Amino acid sequence: MIDEQGEKQGEMSLEAALSLAQTAGLDLVEIVATANPPVTKIMDYGKFKFQEQKKRNEARKRQKIVELKEVKLRPMIDIHDYQVKTKAMHRFFAEGDKVKVTMRFRGREMAHQHLGLDLLVRLKNDFADTAKVEAEPRLEGRQMTMVMAPKNS
Repeated sequence: MIDEQGEKQGEMSLEAALSLAQTAGLDLVEIVATANPPVTKIMDYGKFKFQEQKKRNEARKRQKIVELKEVKLRPMIDIHDYQVKTKAMHRFFAEGDKVKVTMRFRGREMAHQHLGLDLLVRLKNDFADTAKVEAEPRLEGRQMTMVMAPKNS
């Protein structure tokens, strides 16, 4: 048995342990039931449950849910538009989110898929220090996709 200060009291009967807990005005809680003899502790069980609930709530607040953001590009994107897209991607990576880069091909652009692949490789090189590629560029129908994630996660 362990008393309310956390000190070992040694083995004792159930009645003696219950009487000690009653005199202290606390509860007798079984900590390790599988041990021989079982380990019990004198504590305020309501306060203990409250503290555990607070710890769980704090852990839930601290966890970050990673979202998958999408950035859509075209093979003949202008320099300024490219910079706007990369600025948004920097913000997404700073927030800890993953980014799915989608390259859309229309009409005759399908004949020049190498331009889209070159643009995705350029993106990969531009973000080499802040992000890693989780899914390499892959053509699916009329669009090529690549998934990137921040390096710090």
